[in-house]
Amino acid sequence: MSSTPKNQAPITGIIHHPYAPDAPFAAPQPGVFKASSVFFPNVAAMRSWDWKDKSAFTYGLHGTPTTYILEERIATLEGGSHCVLVPSGLASISVIGLALLKSGDHVLLPDNVYGPSKGFAESELQRFGVSIGYYDPMRVEHCASLIQDNTRLVWLEAAGSVSMEFPDLVGLVRLCQQKGIATALDNTWGAGLAFNCFDLDGDGSYRTGVDVSAHSLTKYPSGGGDVLMGSIVTRDAAVHRKVQATHMHLGLGVGVNDIETVLRSLPSLALRYHAQDAAARQLAAFMAEQPGVVQLLHPAFAGSPGHAHWQQLCGAGAVAGKQGAAAGLFSVVIDPRYSQQQIDLFCESLRLFKLAYSWGGPISLVVPYKIGSMRALTESQLQPGTVVRFSIGLEDVNDLQQDLAQALQKAFG
Repeated sequence: MSSTPKNQAPITGIIHHPYAPDAPFAAPQPGVFKASSVFFPNVAAMRSWDWKDKSAFTYGLHGTPTTYILEERIATLEGGSHCVLVPSGLASISVIGLALLKSGDHVLLPDNVYGPSKGFAESELQRFGVSIGYYDPMRVEHCASLIQDNTRLVWLEAAGSVSMEFPDLVGLVRLCQQKGIATALDNTWGAGLAFNCFDLDGDGSYRTGVDVSAHSLTKYPSGGGDVLMGSIVTRDAAVHRKVQATHMHLGLGVGVNDIETVLRSLPSLALRYHAQDAAARQLAAFMAEQPGVVQLLHPAFAGSPGHAHWQQLCGAGAVAGKQGAAAGLFSVVIDPRYSQQQIDLFCESLRLFKLAYSWGGPISLVVPYKIGSMRALTESQLQPGTVVRFSIGLEDVNDLQQDLAQALQKAFG
């Protein structure tokens, strides 16, 4: 109990009240620490404390205990050593590009790259004097043929955005290691659960691994469809320092309430991921049997582009009767004999699936795509037709299957 000093206004006493908890406090969820200003005990501390190694706190933008907790847990999830948080998955991609590339450099992207990543490269990076090339993600030799003396970064996706091709990730990383070129992986699909991107050999040696991972925490780590956040994870301290510097210079910060939300969701991450994976496989198998579907795009299914690479990297981890992990996403190619109007009617007739971008949340989503407008190369392992992507939520899988059946009947007869 403490009282306001004599002649001091009550509002001053409220702001400067000395109470702080003395006893240790432990609970399932970590504490939420918000701050812009962070107090220093003395001037010497103000001059000497450095936030970069997480040994001290200096300003809210550089992190609070809550920030550091999530960063450490995401780094552990992905098998890395260092992590920074950013406001979105696209921000992860952008910061990596700005941190590792400069004017005169060359970057290679897979032809099936996430659309906004392509947009950032073609607008911002090219404007800053970085040249761009696109390689066929299913042919390591094609990537090798495009490497130039000034190639400094190769982007990877596993599985590919929208069309779900699974590349020879091991082969691409080894190629870049031999050439001394940095690799960056959009690791959102794998979520740190399907494979360890920093240890693709899986033997703990870290001989074959990417240099940096971008992860949209908006998706599976959040799981609620209500948070925008991204992370950048590395094992190499030098790469981390470059990312940290760019992150600081751009003034990027993440709201602590959003961090709290992701921290609450992380313990159920694996349960949700594998449940959505299992439901997606059932629905993918159902859709593959439909007469209007000419191709199933799901890396865990034989015949899907890159299935053998998925099997090597993810399926090899299957133990005790469990399947390798493959996320809760799949796409199908609808027969070109059906009009765009019919395909749109199919998507709009779904009652449980909502028309929306993103994935990993509790509600199932559907999006029809015009793949031709998204690709730079003409070669493709996709059959002619229209690609429709499904993100599977947490609804009962049989209800979702019935929803697909009624929409198929309505649109295609």
